[in-house]
Amino acid sequence: MKILPQKAKRAFEIWKSRGWSGLSAQFGELARRIREKKSYRRLIERQKMTETRRTEITGKIANFANKPLISIILPVYNVEEKWLRICIESVRRQIYENWELCIADDHSPSPHICKILEEFAAKDPRIKIVFRAENGHISAASNSALALAAGVFCALLDHDDELSADALFYLAMELNDFPETAFVYSDEDMIDERGTRYAPKFKPDFSRDLLYSLNLITHLSAYRTEILRRIGGFRKGLEGSQDYDLALRFIEQIDEKQIRHIPHVLYHWRAIRGSVAFSSDEKPYAHERAREALREHFKRTGKKARVEKGIYQFHRVRYELSENLPRVSLILAANDSFEIAAKVERFSDETVYQNLEIVLICAESPQNQGFPGNVKVIFRKNLSKAESLNQAVSESSGDILCFAETNLRPLSKDWLKELASFAAQKEIGAVGGKILDENETISGGAFIFGFDDLPGTAFDGLPRETDENLYRARVINNFSALSAQCLAMRREIFDEIGGFDAENFPNALFDADLCLKLREKNRRIVFTPYAELRQTEKRGLQPKPDAKEKDFFRQKWRKTLEKDPFYNPNLSLEGETFTIKV
Repeated sequence: MKILPQKAKRAFEIWKSRGWSGLSAQFGELARRIREKKSYRRLIERQKMTETRRTEITGKIANFANKPLISIILPVYNVEEKWLRICIESVRRQIYENWELCIADDHSPSPHICKILEEFAAKDPRIKIVFRAENGHISAASNSALALAAGVFCALLDHDDELSADALFYLAMELNDFPETAFVYSDEDMIDERGTRYAPKFKPDFSRDLLYSLNLITHLSAYRTEILRRIGGFRKGLEGSQDYDLALRFIEQIDEKQIRHIPHVLYHWRAIRGSVAFSSDEKPYAHERAREALREHFKRTGKKARVEKGIYQFHRVRYELSENLPRVSLILAANDSFEIAAKVERFSDETVYQNLEIVLICAESPQNQGFPGNVKVIFRKNLSKAESLNQAVSESSGDILCFAETNLRPLSKDWLKELASFAAQKEIGAVGGKILDENETISGGAFIFGFDDLPGTAFDGLPRETDENLYRARVINNFSALSAQCLAMRREIFDEIGGFDAENFPNALFDADLCLKLREKNRRIVFTPYAELRQTEKRGLQPKPDAKEKDFFRQKWRKTLEKDPFYNPNLSLEGETFTIKV
């Protein structure tokens, strides 16, 4: 009976801080979650394993050029009998049969563990068991299981979870299609004590900055055994986040092109009391150990970064800038001359950055308006938007360029330092922030490709604090492209790729095109919600691309339009972003 008062209190807090529009947005979010639960139930029903589907998979397996042995690493400790049986049976039900199950019992005190493991080993010669003489916790137990492995790849499994019947089929198919693969992960969901599946995690392809914010990999994850052994397997002292630490150490040894994502739910994570799947508060020590693993990763890779607690139990990475801050040119584009001086002064007053110049692009010549001393004004007569931005860059002096629009208002004074710290990293091509409208719903920032073969705004119309799709609107992560409404990058890279393509994209799509060119050069495109800006006035629609711009963009970037690596194919390309495809 406490639930209703708690919900009422939460609703009051939202109304008090964000008004009726905020409360309306929150109710919209709740309605969306209900719709998504129904959509996922329909998706599960559509993807249910049938005899026809099983026969089809068996036929594909028969035609595999390579049928690698896959070792499943299963540490066991004192788990309830029913969960352990279900877990092992999920392996035995695999349609792909060339596997071995390597089990290490971590000196469980419960007598049923030994009995069950020996029973299964007697049934199936593919099951190997080691009984540890003393309890060493999960890292030591996992290493004991790893010592039994003879497979080319090792897949990880927890003692109360389940694999889908086609999990190892998809893994083996990936290894056949991409022989250079070293590391694989899949989508996953949760499963409760009644066997009900829920909360799917439809992940993007490998997103380094999302991995730095939360454990993107989790389940199902599989590693090339030779590299797994080379790095020493699982590390003691990081129990609770040993898998996260393993993934961080593993990616240091390989090229990102060797990392593959399988966009199918292949793993069901059991949500029972005591498990992080049940609640992130079940093992509070695990989250700080994850941050410690991340700090050590940055130390090993020579990155000067702090790792702090972000929202919930996730992580926030802060890259350190040099003591002599790089000079930033803040290039502000104005759509009109109305109160333009006040808008520029607001940007200047609400931005704390010691080495800053402001370059203002005006559509009309501003009359009788006084500007702060560090502002340079450019009159954009007869120039397209892309041309005017390129001209502003040529007349600026900053090491880092930050493009923004004058109708925005920063919500924190360190927003520019946040962007500059990411833009200064050599592996990063561009970084952008989160743009909100007057009602604090998301209206701009990152792009998703595939909507009518053109960029669509990620999280468009969703509340500022939406938790949809791995919390991606609230943690630092990667997208294929960002909007020039708020976009920062190093001058050297801007010059290297020739700036905005004003010839082919004079008024629209030039920002998406620029980001995709950076991606071609293996530069990361980063979205950070810690640089938030709000629209201060109702604005007209962003310029729409004309037919010529659309056609050229579609021809040039067909591959990305067909499959955006940062948008899961199980998600819809019609209507709202990040909704399950029905």
